[in-house]
Amino acid sequence: MGFGKGSRLRIMVTGGAGYVGSHATQRMLAKGHDVVVIDNLARGHKAAIDRIHGALEGEARKRLTFVQGDVGDRSAVAATLRSNGVEAVMHFAASAYVGESVTDPLAYHANNTGAAVELLRACHDAGVGRFIFSSTCATYGEPERVPIVETTPQAPVNPYGWSKLHFERALSDYAEACRIEGRDFAHAALRYFNVAGSDRSTVIGEWHQPETHLIPIVLEVAMGKREHVTIFGTDYATSDGTCVRDYIHVEDLVDAHEVVLRSLEAGDARRYNLGIGRGYSVREIIDTARAVTGREIRVVEGTRRAGDPPALVANASKIAEEIGWKAQITDLGAIIESAWKWYQANPDGYDRDPAASSAG
Repeated sequence: MGFGKGSRLRIMVTGGAGYVGSHATQRMLAKGHDVVVIDNLARGHKAAIDRIHGALEGEARKRLTFVQGDVGDRSAVAATLRSNGVEAVMHFAASAYVGESVTDPLAYHANNTGAAVELLRACHDAGVGRFIFSSTCATYGEPERVPIVETTPQAPVNPYGWSKLHFERALSDYAEACRIEGRDFAHAALRYFNVAGSDRSTVIGEWHQPETHLIPIVLEVAMGKREHVTIFGTDYATSDGTCVRDYIHVEDLVDAHEVVLRSLEAGDARRYNLGIGRGYSVREIIDTARAVTGREIRVVEGTRRAGDPPALVANASKIAEEIGWKAQITDLGAIIESAWKWYQANPDGYDRDPAASSAG
């Protein structure tokens, strides 16, 4: 059976010190859940967890536990799941640089597929029967039609997309084995489009090293940290010749995880796109950032990058129709403003962090 509305859950958030994972940790705590974060800190920021913990008050601080570890360590993860009475896993831990996946594909298959399989085996060992997977629209490759529906053929064009798709298949196979055995298991694979923005209270935010996402790069130009932003291709068959993408605010994204988790019943195997259903071009991003920041943003026009589809836009009607979730922060200015506030309050990101408290 599903989890009742308003019930307090014990959730493991893998990769909880990363961009999306830290926002999930913060939002699950705000909704009253107990959260166990596991992160090996290869690219996550312990300072993000410290900040989240420091913003909690009184007894609420006991609801956050941090474990530095690797999701691929089956026995250690299973022990952590058992000792904390975890009821559900939200799996965000992954390598996520497309270009890097091309130059080092085995690392991506090892981490995004192999380690994830070990995590699933740990869930099996500990009897955890609810699993939410952070998948990606990269599994669709270069679709012929947009907006993209969940039944669109999945044909990744890079190892990153394949590594995520392979684990989607592993989840499906495991779920079928559980059905045959009569084991209570349910899961969902949530296919993200472009995640953007930051926690609007500025406690945590988006901070990648290196940074490859368009909105942070544009804002770094506005801050004077970069000389310019390059537009890769201005001759696409779009309204202004530049690539179009669907940007979903990170808070909406992680809220969808909780809504999906509560909706899962034994045997469920869900696939949902997470986006706003509207695309914005590269030029629209830059122009809106100029308006939000009030600063000039220098642009250099470059040639197309291999593998960049003209448009990637989600059809997110399935999740709306089945469980009633819709993105709430759909204005591009509001999305960029939340990121800008984070950068203004934290110009050095987590490199200089004032938080002193640590999660237990």
